[in-house]
Amino acid sequence: MNTRTVAFYTLGCKLNFSETSALGRQFEERGFAKVAFEQGADIYVINTCSVTDHADRKCRKVVQQALKHNPEAYVTIVGCYAQLKPQEIAEIPGVHAVLGAAEKFRLAEILDETAFRKPAAGQPGQVFASPISEATEFHAAHSFGDRTRTFLKVQDGCDYSCSFCTIPLARGKSRSGSVQSVVERVQRLAETGVKEIVLTGVNLGDFGLQGADRQRLETFTDLVKSLDQVEGIQRFRISSCEPNLLTDEIIRTVAASQRFMPHFHIPLQSGSNKILGLMRRRYRRELYQERVALIKEVMPHASIGVDVIVGFPGETEADFLETYQFLNELPVSYLHVFPYSERENTLAPTLPGRVQDRLRHERTTQLRSLSEKKKRFFYEQHVGQQTEVLFEDDLGPDGRIEGYTPNYIRVAAKYDPLLVGDLKKLRLTEVNPNGLMEVEELGFEVLTH
Repeated sequence: MNTRTVAFYTLGCKLNFSETSALGRQFEERGFAKVAFEQGADIYVINTCSVTDHADRKCRKVVQQALKHNPEAYVTIVGCYAQLKPQEIAEIPGVHAVLGAAEKFRLAEILDETAFRKPAAGQPGQVFASPISEATEFHAAHSFGDRTRTFLKVQDGCDYSCSFCTIPLARGKSRSGSVQSVVERVQRLAETGVKEIVLTGVNLGDFGLQGADRQRLETFTDLVKSLDQVEGIQRFRISSCEPNLLTDEIIRTVAASQRFMPHFHIPLQSGSNKILGLMRRRYRRELYQERVALIKEVMPHASIGVDVIVGFPGETEADFLETYQFLNELPVSYLHVFPYSERENTLAPTLPGRVQDRLRHERTTQLRSLSEKKKRFFYEQHVGQQTEVLFEDDLGPDGRIEGYTPNYIRVAAKYDPLLVGDLKKLRLTEVNPNGLMEVEELGFEVLTH
């Protein structure tokens, strides 16, 4: 009897990637063979995102590609978009099942129970989606397959009500496991040879709400301090943390740590207090500035990434210039810039002062240009320094091996299989035209030529 095959496609964030890996292990435990997307699997699972626009178009395109590889395949959709618009997705030609947030971690079980029966021709796919209020359980997950780096989900959901965001509607309320459960998972991952773990979540700094009644039994600070004591993992990174939850204690713990890397990603969204208020963010630019100043005081070499949304309703040219100037003066290392896009069932589209699409695009381009300048300036500050680089499995487009320094400078070197998954002490020499850092060995055996 031939082994049934399953393939996955993930849209969106690192949290989605960690959950896709967890779903993949469920299928493997049931005897499925996990194969590459283009191999023509029996089952396709598409894990969707709703943060960026065109979720519908992206989902449709992936479904079409899956059926091109195997017209007889059974196609299932999960993820944020599946929770928000299950009926709409079920109408997409070729979709056979849609699972919401409370159901997706029972994916293999549910599909087994239905015996993978496809709906009749012309009929919509089956929908298994409860109200988001029923998504109350925390399901741990981690990415797997890369012996260098693992994305470890330690928190899910969000209790915030930002006026532009559908994540609480797609993932439910904030919840997490215990510090002890995370420590035990990390210890098991260490035994597999993983070198670096990136902590991920929807609102990572809100870690600690546990149980059916979501009591705050622990904090993110507790988690960071406990993981700092775990042997076997050489690097930890904090994927993203809201500025109002990134405490002095967390920053100083990272500064004193040998395991937590001097790298922070802190969402800003706008440098205008007026716009932050309209966004219903829980801080103002002054607090953000204080967080960045403390990081640079105790870790001058730290890398700081920033999320920014431009073209939010009510954002005038003066508001945008205020954001641009604020970011220009901040000692941050790079920006992730997103043009605002309307989301159903959020407050923002009802606000006055819609910004034209043309202006959204222009402002996005300006801030992305600023990001490139900031990134190059940050890289150039470190030319000549000695540091450790952790090289990854994936090769760059030019066939060279790439990796990261502790403070998230991306490095390129001549391919050597012995470097994969290894920490190597090197000297940073120059920033190449592709924006990557060139390196040489300390014994001056050049790796880049």
